Amino acid sequence: MLTANKLMPQGKGLAPVLLRRAATIELDWDVRQKSRFDATDSQGRQIGVFLPRGTAVRGGDMLVAEDGSLVRVIAAPQSVLVITYCTAHGTPFDLTRAAYHLGNRHVPIELKPDHLKIEPDHVLAAMLRSMHLIVHEANEAFEPEGGAYGAQGAGHGHDHGHAHDHDHDHSHGHDHSHGGATPVGPVLHPDAYGGTPAHDDHAHGHDHDHDHSHGHSH
Repeated sequence: MLTANKLMPQGKGLAPVLLRRAATIELDWDVRQKSRFDATDSQGRQIGVFLPRGTAVRGGDMLVAEDGSLVRVIAAPQSVLVITYCTAHGTPFDLTRAAYHLGNRHVPIELKPDHLKIEPDHVLAAMLRSMHLIVHEANEAFEPEGGAYGAQGAGHGHDHGHAHDHDHDHSHGHDHSHGGATPVGPVLHPDAYGGTPAHDDHAHGHDHDHDHSHGHSH
């Protein structure tokens, strides 16, 4: 078994030809969040990964094996819940509110400009839908946000070598289409979650055409 104990975030500093020629290893988030694990690469080699405690491996990162060979990590598609706001009756701020409540529950979240992703959880799905959000199942790569002060705090392997405030526009342009997905979880009243704050002071006297009914009265 080969040992890999060095990680190069997003293969920074490597020539593109080396990135293309490297063996690959496809891992879901459950494995990539661990600093030590075993896996098999695209060449059939057994790789034992031993990284510093607390290191998370992101899709696009490069592992360096003890023999000097490179292994490119691919974020494997996995079951996730994709959370979007109602474009007809809601606003993007609904996603900010959702991220706040999920963060209070220490839920790993992938943040995107127009949606959130979390791992499957029917209770959380019900809470989010009671907040007028749309929740769909999908099979996609999952890259949750990292800690603000971690080695990869942005959660996407952006290595900024400066300490000042910056206003980079990290627009990834992903087109996630969930038109035919099936909503997940029952719709429950917010009070069932221990006092989830009431919001949306306007009356919802309308039918949403995306198959999620509101099980509470205003």
